[in-house]
Amino acid sequence: MLTQHIPGVSLLVNKDGKIALVKGYGLANVEEHVAVKPDTVFQSGSVGKQFTATAVMMLVEEGKLGLDDKLNKYLTNVPQSWANIKVRHLLTHTSGLGDYLSDFDVQQDYTQDELLAKVAATPLAFQPGEKWSYSNLGYLTLGILIGKVTGTFYGDFLQERIFKPLGMTTARIISEADIVTNRAAGYRLVKGELKNQEWVSPTMNSTADGSLYLTVYDLAKWDAALYTEKLLKRSSLNQMWTPVTLNNDKTHPYGFGWFVVDVRGHRLIHHAGSWQGFQCDIQRYVGNKLTVIGFDNLAGSNLEKIVRGVAALYNPELKPMPPKER
Repeated sequence: MLTQHIPGVSLLVNKDGKIALVKGYGLANVEEHVAVKPDTVFQSGSVGKQFTATAVMMLVEEGKLGLDDKLNKYLTNVPQSWANIKVRHLLTHTSGLGDYLSDFDVQQDYTQDELLAKVAATPLAFQPGEKWSYSNLGYLTLGILIGKVTGTFYGDFLQERIFKPLGMTTARIISEADIVTNRAAGYRLVKGELKNQEWVSPTMNSTADGSLYLTVYDLAKWDAALYTEKLLKRSSLNQMWTPVTLNNDKTHPYGFGWFVVDVRGHRLIHHAGSWQGFQCDIQRYVGNKLTVIGFDNLAGSNLEKIVRGVAALYNPELKPMPPKER
């Protein structure tokens, strides 16, 4: 923490289905000198993608969506270049859609139709299924798709179908206007000096690529549910945690909203997030029944190093491999 100049960190370790460690370190708000507590609320960044992917799979199980359905079945006014983009391409970052371009003003409010039009105006970087390239625009589009299929804002769908059933009482869509108890402040370093996060419009803080408020307790309940079939069938979860196969039959270590890798022979299902002065990381060593969850409030920090270091304290075999010498 000190070497990275991180104001505050929240950590939780789930071991064998029980909380083995939950603790806050440092400050949630530097100006008010408020300490981080286990119930401090942070932003999720792209960790929110796994909730969007789960919502999509719920609709798949209900027969309201198909993974191989093309987007133009549900979304009108999309370009001809999208003709072969399927739902699964968005989930796996293989659609050819990229990231936010410079003309995407995150301080401007957009309607859902305006958002989709801006995404649709972005040229595809490659044909669907040809390559893997991380795409926030793909998950933004999934949120719009969920809304079209259900008639409900995707954030309300998450609240009713995931957060409430699991008792994730502080999980919700970001709103800087609302009063949110125990909310942390986000920070960034500018020439070595700590500054507040930059303001983002309500629209751009509520897209399905990861705009959530969460605590470590929320993610602990989420982690526990993923060992059960409370939300999805085991077959659906396994599909989400299977590396994507590209058109050339090669695979990439990403499923639906999750990276899937091997650490010294131990299967790791994980994802990190970064947004508006916050970092989030969830690392699930499923064969070891060990999960480490972390949040911090500094843009650009290496939270993953901290989280993986904590995992190695519980099992030295989980220590990341040293970089190869060149």
